[in-house]
Amino acid sequence: MKPSRTKENLIAFKSLVIKEVTRFMRIWSQTLLPSAITSILYFLIFGSLMGSRIGLMDGVNYIEYIVPGLIMMAVINNAYTNVVFSFFSSKFQRNIEELLVSPTPNIFILLGFLAGGVLRGILVGIIVTIIALFFTHIPVANWWLTALVVFLTALLFSTAGLVNAIFANTFDDVNIVPVFVLAPLTYLGGVFYSIAMLPDIWRTISLVNPILYMVNAFRYSLLGISDINIFLAMGLIIGLTVILFCTALYMLNHGIGLRK
Repeated sequence: MKPSRTKENLIAFKSLVIKEVTRFMRIWSQTLLPSAITSILYFLIFGSLMGSRIGLMDGVNYIEYIVPGLIMMAVINNAYTNVVFSFFSSKFQRNIEELLVSPTPNIFILLGFLAGGVLRGILVGIIVTIIALFFTHIPVANWWLTALVVFLTALLFSTAGLVNAIFANTFDDVNIVPVFVLAPLTYLGGVFYSIAMLPDIWRTISLVNPILYMVNAFRYSLLGISDINIFLAMGLIIGLTVILFCTALYMLNHGIGLRK
């Protein structure tokens, strides 16, 4: 690739990222504020009120135990939602076709949309973390692992959101996965409890839930405790991210779900 072409592609990527960030920052009351309010309610109800009665969970205060899960839940939902609605809106308004016929390689288009989702996911994660600090102390066992888990999880669900948007034909299709798939998996992903509390059969079933591995990997990076082997958890996160990224790029390159 010639230097001039590389520079042009980077400019296109930068412009797409700026567009994505500007979009969700312009409507911050709809994209950032809801997660902040929801997290405050979770900390008040599950942390302060119920947490004092529950006591310890895996050797730590209950409110500290749920903090990693609540942060991860916010990152997952916002990264996914940002990309699925942004890309589907571009697809619905047919301006995605202008991007696809431009000289910009599809991988830069893909990375531009994903960057918007990752940045929103991380930003909301920071907001929830700041809110959590008003309720409890948050130890960090490994800063590098913390950053890596948050980034990979945001990237994974940004990519999943883009794949959902490509397949979706209506706005109802966009809402099916978050409501009927993502929400149940998140709440059953060990956010509020340890799977060690479950009967053997339900513990085994829980191991099929990929979000369980992400929540536990993040909990391990902060608190140093996990229900899942950390190497297995990181391997699954990286593997799923690579698979979804390649799938999304393949679909863009072949126009799957984009050409009528």
